[in-house]
Parts: sequence; C-alpha cells; structure tokens
Amino acid sequence: MRFPSKLSKNKNHDRHRIIIQLHPLTQPYFCIMLIEQTIVCPYNETFTNIPIRCREPAITECYHSYSRYFMPQKFLTTLPVFNEVKYVNEVLDLVKKYSPQVLVVDDGSTDGTTELLAQRNDVIVIQHQQNSGYGAALNTAFDYAIEHEYDTVVTIDCDGQHEPQRIPEFVEACTDGVDIVSGSRYLKQFDEDTAPPEQRRKINQTVSAEISRRLGITLTDAFCGFKAYSTSGLRKLNLTENGYAMPLELWVQAAQHELKIMEWPVPLIYLDEERSFGGVLDDATTRLEYYHLVLDRSIAKTKQFA
Repeated sequence: MRFPSKLSKNKNHDRHRIIIQLHPLTQPYFCIMLIEQTIVCPYNETFTNIPIRCREPAITECYHSYSRYFMPQKFLTTLPVFNEVKYVNEVLDLVKKYSPQVLVVDDGSTDGTTELLAQRNDVIVIQHQQNSGYGAALNTAFDYAIEHEYDTVVTIDCDGQHEPQRIPEFVEACTDGVDIVSGSRYLKQFDEDTAPPEQRRKINQTVSAEISRRLGITLTDAFCGFKAYSTSGLRKLNLTENGYAMPLELWVQAAQHELKIMEWPVPLIYLDEERSFGGVLDDATTRLEYYHLVLDRSIAKTKQFA
C-alpha cells in the first residue's frame, strides 16, 4: 500500500495523533490509521478507489486523500428573521448544534423577536431598523459572508420547517465546483412529509417549470429557503430584489453566469398553513403575477434568455 509523501516512512518521528476539529455531526466518527498518524473524519465520508478492510465505524487502515481535513470549509449559517418570537430560540438552539458560526438578520421584527435575540451571546445579529423584505435580509447575509471571507453560506428559515441536522449535508455538497445547493421538497418522499397548501404547491410547480424552460436549468423547487452557496459564486451576482421573489432573480443571474446548481432532497414540512406573505401577496393570483413580473424583469436585464 502506498501512502502520501507527507506521511513519510520516516520511523524516527514521535508517535502522534492528528485530530481535525470538525463541528460535531450526529453520525459516529470514523478513525483512519495512516502509518503513525490518525485522522478523524465523518463516518458518512464517501471513499472511492480506496482499499478499506472494514466499513464499520471502527479503526480502519486505508489510503485516503486527507488534505481537505487540514483546511475544512469555513461556513456560516444564516437565518433571515421577521416576527418569529414563537420559533426563534428553539430553531437557533438546534442550528447551533450543527453550525459553529450563525448569523441572524433581524428584518425589523416588532413581536419581541429582537428582545429574545438580544439575550443570546452565541449568535451574530444584524438588525434592519425597518422591515426591508426577505431578499434584503438575504443580501445582508451574503454581504457579511463575503466580507468575512467565508467559503460557504447556508440559509435556513426560522419557522421550524427546515431540519438543522441537514446543514452538514448542504455544506459537504457545496464543494468541488458546486455554487448553489438548493433544497427541494419534491425530489424525494420522506416519512415526515406533510401536505403543502394546494395553492402554494401549484404556484411553486408552475414557476419552477417556467424557470427550467426559460433558463435551461432543471429545478423542482424554486422557492425552498434551505440552500448552501459558495461565496465565490455569490460574488458574481448583483441581486436587487428585496421581496419574496428574490430567488427568481437569483436563478436568472445564476444561469447567466453558468453557476453550477445542485438540488438536494429535504422533507416537505408545513407547520403553519396560514402563514402570511404580507399584504396583497396573500392572494395567490396576485402573488403569481408578481413572480412573473420579477422573472420577466430579471430576464430582460440579462438580454440572454429573452
């Protein structure tokens, strides 16, 4: 068996143990013995073309390209928040189990959310003085991630409908040239799936199909808020839509810049079917017209897909 040169065959060095400090995942850990050094990596790591004597969560001798563990991805998980006093602490407690760095963008909350966030010292909080919109909150998060030189930014909603334990999956998937890992609630069925409000399902299906057709990309869920982005990809975008339709502008610009997009299956969970979009957007017909307006306007700006 051949070993990497850095794990030299020099027998004179002292026996030592290398442990890469990854944030705890829930899976067991896999120990890999390489001559006299030990690397700890997640059990769910995919090994390819590697001689492995054992695939149980135990000590295994193998040859493994291990350099990635010396420079793990620097990632930030961010939550756009507006009037989430009912869920914010519970969701953040879960998110912190899977992400060491968490940013909350409080988009002008007025229901006590701001006061709850002020009591926490384990998350970063940026406050908008007034409600500026879902897209504006995400843009604030993107700017922060780029400015502070994160490699990856994960976005997750604060309404309890996304499962924070899936954050490491998104981070892991957002590598090897992938720019956007987008959650899809329609790629796979899960035992915990719930039926979505019918109007929302139809609108999502309609808009996802239109985006796929007009932009030449394949999407099954245009609006899922659970995503991971490479900051190198985000730097190419110039997002100006502040409202709920910002993802449509994002898809147009992602296609324009030929960003690599991957969908990732997540459960379909609706805890509050009466949740408001705000104002006239609660009307399904008006909301669909608004989405078409933003999509048409974003495409017209690029002059590429018109």
